[in-house]
Amino acid sequence: MEALSLEALSDQLTALVRGAQEHVVRVEGRRRGAASGVAWSADGIVVTAHHVLDRDEEIEIGLPSGETVGAEVVGRDPTTDLAALRVRGARLAPAAWTDAQLEPGALVLGVSRPGKSPRAALGVVARAAGEYRGGRGGRIDRFLETTLELHAGLSGGLALSAAGAPIGILSAGLVRGAAMIVPPESLRRVVKSLLSHGEVRRGYLGIATTPVSLPEPLRAVTGEHVALLVSRVEEDSPAERAGLLLGDALLSFGGDTLQDPSELLALLAEDRIGDAVAMKVLRAGEVRDVTITIGARGDRRRP
Repeated sequence: MEALSLEALSDQLTALVRGAQEHVVRVEGRRRGAASGVAWSADGIVVTAHHVLDRDEEIEIGLPSGETVGAEVVGRDPTTDLAALRVRGARLAPAAWTDAQLEPGALVLGVSRPGKSPRAALGVVARAAGEYRGGRGGRIDRFLETTLELHAGLSGGLALSAAGAPIGILSAGLVRGAAMIVPPESLRRVVKSLLSHGEVRRGYLGIATTPVSLPEPLRAVTGEHVALLVSRVEEDSPAERAGLLLGDALLSFGGDTLQDPSELLALLAEDRIGDAVAMKVLRAGEVRDVTITIGARGDRRRP
């Protein structure tokens, strides 16, 4: 295969940015510094990063044409750092998302719009892995960390593969100090929920928990070193209906061991609402089996 000259590579990258910029808009939703967004549908839906929005109304969108139009928040999900906006009176050019299995070393082109013109950046995938949970428990289908430089306007920008395919939204709000890619499979799931409900609905149990270290005798009984102590049970909640009591220590949920409340929150995904889940509970020195039906009450900090 003939090697690509630097000039040819430069021309190719320029062409990719020229094509991608039609999908990328400027998002002015905070006091200082604009962010970026990507057209999701032709009828006015834009996807951006949650953390770049200080308000839900009076947001301005800078279009590729140079025109500025108003927008409002349709829904947002802090746990995946995504938000959906509705632009008024404008037709958009939606990105055609591609599910790419990127590996470390793969070239990534970032296209943002911090001002009227697009900003391009070239980097590589630094780390790639499977599904992970953000700091607030949101499920991201693939861990994709890039070497793209963090700059004003990056969040909400468009990530392209070396072939020019849109492969996700850029976010500087998921992992401290890193430009991450939120892949299309996560975008589709979250945006669908935002457009339907204004939020990502998560399961609800109606309890508050605190991690506790188990003393040696209880470790021998349970096989665990840490459990979640139930410090509150809400009235008429799924937890109360299942018979959970103050002072119970949760050992596992659906077979997953529990050492931190965030782990329990992460297990309460939208697609499990209504499921009957088996839990192991330590009560009065004995391990008991409890079945609880997951309820729904929107996005909560506590499960």
